[in-house]
Amino acid sequence: MANLRLALAQVNPTVGDLAGNALLVREWTARAAAQQAQLVAFTEMVLTGYPVEDLVFRESFVAASRQAVQRLAAELVTDGFGELAVIVGYLDADGPAKLGSDSTATIGPRNALAVLHRGRVAARYFKHHLPNYGVFDEDRYFVPGKSLTVLRAGLLDGSNVDIALTVCEDIWQAGGPFAVAAAAQVGLVVNINASPYELNKDDQRLPLVQRRAAEAGAIVAYVNTVGGQDELVFDGDSMIVAPDRTLLARGPQLAEALLVHDLTLPEATAEFYPSDLPMSIERVEIQTAWGEPTAPASAGIAARLEDEAEIWAALVLGLRDYIHKNGAKSALIAVSGGIDSAVVATIAADALGGANVVGISMPSGHSSQHSRDDAEALATNLGIDYRVEPIQHMVDAFLANLNLSGLAVENLQARVRGVILMAVSNQEGHLVLTTGNKSELAVGYSTLYGDSVGAYNPLKDVPKTLVWKLARWRNTVSPVIPESSITKPPSAELRPGQLDTDSLPEYDKLDLILADYIDADLGRDSLVAKGHEPALVDKVLRLVDGAEYKRRQSAPGTKISFKSFGRDRRLPITNRFREISG
Repeated sequence: MANLRLALAQVNPTVGDLAGNALLVREWTARAAAQQAQLVAFTEMVLTGYPVEDLVFRESFVAASRQAVQRLAAELVTDGFGELAVIVGYLDADGPAKLGSDSTATIGPRNALAVLHRGRVAARYFKHHLPNYGVFDEDRYFVPGKSLTVLRAGLLDGSNVDIALTVCEDIWQAGGPFAVAAAAQVGLVVNINASPYELNKDDQRLPLVQRRAAEAGAIVAYVNTVGGQDELVFDGDSMIVAPDRTLLARGPQLAEALLVHDLTLPEATAEFYPSDLPMSIERVEIQTAWGEPTAPASAGIAARLEDEAEIWAALVLGLRDYIHKNGAKSALIAVSGGIDSAVVATIAADALGGANVVGISMPSGHSSQHSRDDAEALATNLGIDYRVEPIQHMVDAFLANLNLSGLAVENLQARVRGVILMAVSNQEGHLVLTTGNKSELAVGYSTLYGDSVGAYNPLKDVPKTLVWKLARWRNTVSPVIPESSITKPPSAELRPGQLDTDSLPEYDKLDLILADYIDADLGRDSLVAKGHEPALVDKVLRLVDGAEYKRRQSAPGTKISFKSFGRDRRLPITNRFREISG
């Protein structure tokens, strides 16, 4: 048997920042070297960030990625780590960009992995399985690899170990690279990932990695990205699993980490491989002179977060990275005293610090005193910059020149508030956050160019009933959200005595229907058969189907569910199909 000290670098790259991401790799490689790691694995497309989307079609970007990986190999030697084998993901290409749906292409852009050693790219592997569901469009961008790369690493003690190299989706499919790895009799399979977060996905990952470890008959090292990229959040949760399915090590959720762990691997013996495999095998040999560890290392198994804590951490991380990676420093929020704006303001304060959050209360003639008091109490508790800008005189100025009534007057109030938010944003440079939750977006319960204005929406994928749960959970950490904001009936306060239930079903019923219609794609008859009230189903479906044009114009927001609005759910705006009974 042979001993190998492995490091998994669960890091937070930024799309397009090739120089910054290379520096990230160098910094974390130094940390791994300080702990006497002999092999360090970084995440999928760590050099380019992920997903790069249509940047793939820019030849200049592909060329920059290929140059960056070569330059990084040389820089690691300069840093003194040339003998340390470093695995990085990047964008490669062996031909011009493919044409979207051309599944027959054999050359083109590649979702690639490189092993950097002694100042050069010692080995490459191209991702075999390309996901094309949910938020993934990889068949649009990449050409699949057709061979499995097996790295035979000669260690300082004279032993040799065989390591198979794979990328992300390769681990989700049985009978592919992991079956070939079993035929190659490898001792370790490294799988580098950019696997987006959704609630309870960590519960799927462990059984998945256990199945692949058993299939390969080898230890599987799974390393995942962490951090926010537009609406996606990557949650880390890296792990190492033995072939008998034993969990050897596991990293934290939603935080950067370096997992350094000692592995006992069989010495490499296979010289020839079966000829009838679904993929060919390319074996590459390296001889590392990196010293042997002097003391044992175990990465341990990080505790799992409870659901509300996990979601909150994802929302905080997604917002923080969206703001910082886009060059902003502060956030601006309309605080009304209601639950949604209270939760968004608290997420922002947790992400950026209260000193970097501005909350503006914009009461109209219909705003209740208790809502004004709740907004002020929230701002005090969070330590944010709190301002009051009454809007009734502005609304009256419009009404003196326009003949408006009913809903138009309600929407006018929301739009005046939107104008104020954008004006302050333009003047002071804050990034405006909108506060609509997933339930409201689903049924169109918002005012275009009013309460929908903003550059980012932390609650875009959070149903109303979950907003309340998150508020209660956050108050167990520190009681910052006023209790009355949580307990009072929700209201837009745009007319006397208004409640959300004047226009919508109770949220506990609404959210159940929305989950079945949006996430599960159930039709009208199936919804009724499941027990939902027929009249209520008809009303909700009319609202959802009629609000597609609003959702298409909504701000991006953090994905936390299986199916978020945006890339997960793509429906035509112009669409006459309607669900009917019978």
